[in-house]
Amino acid sequence: MLIVMTVFFILLAAGMPVAFAIGIAGVTFFLQHPELPFTMIAQLPISQTQSVPLMAVPLFIFAGNLLNSTGITKRLIELSTLLTGHMKGGLAQVSVVLSTLMGGVSGSSMADSAMESRILGPSMIKSGYSKGYTGAVIAYTSLITATIPPGIGIIIYGTVGEVSIGQLFAAGLMVGLIMMVVHMTTVFITASIRKYKPERERRATIREILHSLKQTVWALIFPIILLVGIRFGLFTPSEVGSFACVYAIFVGVVIYRELTFKKLIDTIVMSVMDVGAIMFIISLSGIFGYGIPFDRVPQTLTGFITGVTTNRYLVLLIIIFFLLIVGMLMEGSVAILLLTPILLPLATSVGVNPVHFGMIMCTTITMGLNTPPVGINMYTVCGILGCPTGKFIKESLPFLLSTTLFIILLVVVPDIVMFLPKLLY
Repeated sequence: MLIVMTVFFILLAAGMPVAFAIGIAGVTFFLQHPELPFTMIAQLPISQTQSVPLMAVPLFIFAGNLLNSTGITKRLIELSTLLTGHMKGGLAQVSVVLSTLMGGVSGSSMADSAMESRILGPSMIKSGYSKGYTGAVIAYTSLITATIPPGIGIIIYGTVGEVSIGQLFAAGLMVGLIMMVVHMTTVFITASIRKYKPERERRATIREILHSLKQTVWALIFPIILLVGIRFGLFTPSEVGSFACVYAIFVGVVIYRELTFKKLIDTIVMSVMDVGAIMFIISLSGIFGYGIPFDRVPQTLTGFITGVTTNRYLVLLIIIFFLLIVGMLMEGSVAILLLTPILLPLATSVGVNPVHFGMIMCTTITMGLNTPPVGINMYTVCGILGCPTGKFIKESLPFLLSTTLFIILLVVVPDIVMFLPKLLY
């Protein structure tokens, strides 16, 4: 697998699209093993997509795009402004809360950071926030979106690792809410030092908040409906994705009445493109992933690291360091797809719960998207805002520190992750 990984990273560094880099690297493995039938190169991509739980991925992508087409994003921004606009660094606090609320809508860190950079970013810069600080806030708070159910990375991790997606959703809700508090605290401290003013002169009244809640309640209860539906056996993870699509159409047509036939067609076209890109990567990863158990990579890695230390916390810290580097180099869902079969057995061998490890893994990889040299989120945000990456890196240090401390907290205090799954399951 060493030659396969080398080929993969060379192709990635040369600028080849990720899906083709994965596929070509996977074919390299079969060239090394002529005893394996070459027909498997055609069979594996097809069989990789024949997983029933994996159906949830395209369905949730479609549901998220549908909810965005209903005008829910605009309403969530209004609610976030009412809740936190009076605080120091008001618009930055709005970004934190908005990312939390968007977790039940988009489920993608990159989608959230791109959306906020276009909608919220210009307002923050106009209000006196530096471009670097604006980009750092938007990029790091988007981690919350990827954690709150239905996070796409979490679904992929659960599918590949054969971990309960219902329990992962429950853990993600708790972890996402605590991460919101961590980032709000970071914004409060940094905004106080920089003397960034509140967005609103006074607190919103209860009446204003209740009126806004009435407009956004359909988005806010979505993650709870998912958890309740899965926990009580009303839906499987794939069925709950179908329900999400029906729910989104109902909200757009009956409640908000903004989902027109033209918008529906545009949403279907956009979703087909999003799903096609992701599923193409997932299918070709079947070729790449075949060699991992064949060459006994998980057992070799486990033996090497446990030969150095069997301490659970040291093993997790080694994995976190590795994941942070990987997150810098490739998109989060791809990293989760390729590394879960390798790292999950290592984590469970030292007594780490698979749900606990899933939250650590997904959070760490997503944080890597905001760091150089190839942080995809970082370049997306900087490109939209017109911000030099040097300024982004400098301004993001407080958020990098707070997020790192949060991940260490997850390692040391697993009950933070496991409290809600244990309570529900």
